[in-house]
Amino acid sequence: MDRRRFLQSAGGAGAALWLARCGPAEAEHDDPGGGTAEPVSLEAVGLQLYTVRSLMAEDVDATLADVARIGYDEVEFAGYYERTPAELRATLDAVGLSAPSAHVSLETLRTDPDGTLEAAATLGHRYVVLPWLDEAERGSVDGYRRLAGEMNDFGERCRAAGIQFGYHNHDFELGQIEGATPLDVLIEATDPDLVTFELDIFWLVNGGGDPLDYFARYPGRFQLCHVKDRTAAGDMVDVGAGVIDFASIFRHADAAGLRHYFVEHDQPADPLASIAASYSYLAAL
Repeated sequence: MDRRRFLQSAGGAGAALWLARCGPAEAEHDDPGGGTAEPVSLEAVGLQLYTVRSLMAEDVDATLADVARIGYDEVEFAGYYERTPAELRATLDAVGLSAPSAHVSLETLRTDPDGTLEAAATLGHRYVVLPWLDEAERGSVDGYRRLAGEMNDFGERCRAAGIQFGYHNHDFELGQIEGATPLDVLIEATDPDLVTFELDIFWLVNGGGDPLDYFARYPGRFQLCHVKDRTAAGDMVDVGAGVIDFASIFRHADAAGLRHYFVEHDQPADPLASIAASYSYLAAL
């Protein structure tokens, strides 16, 4: 089941640049200036629960307990698995996890904004993030600008409830439409006070983008990110098993505005083994 259906029911030059940079083994040691780079330490490591959705569908409580046992500090929801927000909050509190963010489909945002914000308040979400656009929403620059206006409206409603609205990219926002890059259109047409962005590092690189270029051009606009690795051939792998230089990216966290880092793998063969390997790599940074 793809992410859109799941939520509703429950490379170019930039890529070449990033794939040419040092791999995981070198990332902790090499500095472009010839010295030794400073180590990177993340205050908290999070998990996008879409990664373990098959396990969540079987046993929510046990899965969240396993996530906490591995060492994760926080989670990002993508559906609530037929549990009430109060029930989920009780489980989170019991295992020692927080849930600062949740993915909510555009359909739900349009049809049930009040319910979305009520659930967010109960669960302690500080962010509500739009994770996906159907193809019908992607047709033109004007369409993206209309969406940006809608996102500003969502952002206004969220801000009134003490929550930040955000948008999560894939790679299709990097393709040119009418001479413009849709991701740039969305960033430039949204109010920084109302809309932040959750940078999916894999999908940005896969679409030919460079994270550091986006941090430099749009400082402070990326409060969240998905930590997702990529091989040189473009395959999605556990964090640390690919060639994306996360250490270099995270050293620019202040410029980006980054506050939350969520590990994600869309199709892991063994979800628990995958998130354990990714956590171990990030802890070692």
